[in-house]
Amino acid sequence: MKEKQYEEEYVQLNGVSHYLLHYRSKKADPVILFIHGGPGTTEAMLAYLVEEYEERNYNIVYYDQRGTGKTYLKNRKSKPNMELLKQDLLEIVLYLKNSYQKDKVGILGHSWGSVLGSMFALEHPEHTVCYIGCGQVVNLFENETVGYRKLKEAIEEAGNAKDKKKLEKIGTYPSTTFDMDSFRKMGQMRKLQEKYHLAAGVDKNMLRIIKDSPIMGIKDMWPLMIGMMFNMTLMKDLMAFDLKAEGQEYEVPIYYILGENDQQTPIEISMRYFNEIVAPDKELYLIEKAGHITMLDNMVDYRKALCEIIKKTRQQ
Repeated sequence: MKEKQYEEEYVQLNGVSHYLLHYRSKKADPVILFIHGGPGTTEAMLAYLVEEYEERNYNIVYYDQRGTGKTYLKNRKSKPNMELLKQDLLEIVLYLKNSYQKDKVGILGHSWGSVLGSMFALEHPEHTVCYIGCGQVVNLFENETVGYRKLKEAIEEAGNAKDKKKLEKIGTYPSTTFDMDSFRKMGQMRKLQEKYHLAAGVDKNMLRIIKDSPIMGIKDMWPLMIGMMFNMTLMKDLMAFDLKAEGQEYEVPIYYILGENDQQTPIEISMRYFNEIVAPDKELYLIEKAGHITMLDNMVDYRKALCEIIKKTRQQ
């Protein structure tokens, strides 16, 4: 039987019980906090594929945000909002600093998690070793606008009249606000984008990965199914979010790991913002043959980039 390489725990912070998943390395190695996407989509169930390798030179902790995954199951009535999640994140970082006996923690934000992670790096450099953005969100409205245009082009190039009618039926997209109609339209968009390989989806392979995850049980499927609906308030905040308005000047090193084929958070938008960043150190890692779920699409190069970033931070 394969030896378990992870540790699970629940910690009471900021009024709720938070689920943390630890993949430990050497005690002296830096600690990275992984902030998942969504909102409302845990990525802890992917960690067993990504983090179980001998060359890993960092400790990493995945956590389920308030309103997501195992944290949701422990606190079903606690609805998240942006300020609560920012407070939660600070409390978790402080907890990890104490638990691992570190002065600072590395922050890795994926997709929606890159919104929380970027703001944390801007607001709390005193706790941050570096910020790593993957599937980086800069402006969701702009992302969806570009996504709509590229989907329309792909459908026209394919000459698929049926899909063209489906896109026309969606109507005006995206909207500056987010409500049930916007939620429905986004779902229809994602189905079409997945068909044309312009967005990540839950296909048979992803279902197998989730099923095989050692931390997933039947009860854990429910939060995955209702995650975005439960996090509707966050979607409203996210649709209005603009990272450029938050600032481009960071007091900590900034690193982006971007899938070259990512059309869900189009890399041209992320790269444009990255080029404007002022930071003590910055570097962009473009991962070949990878899309929005970069860490699964090209695990080898994702791991290499992350280990190289950790080496750089230890030399600074």
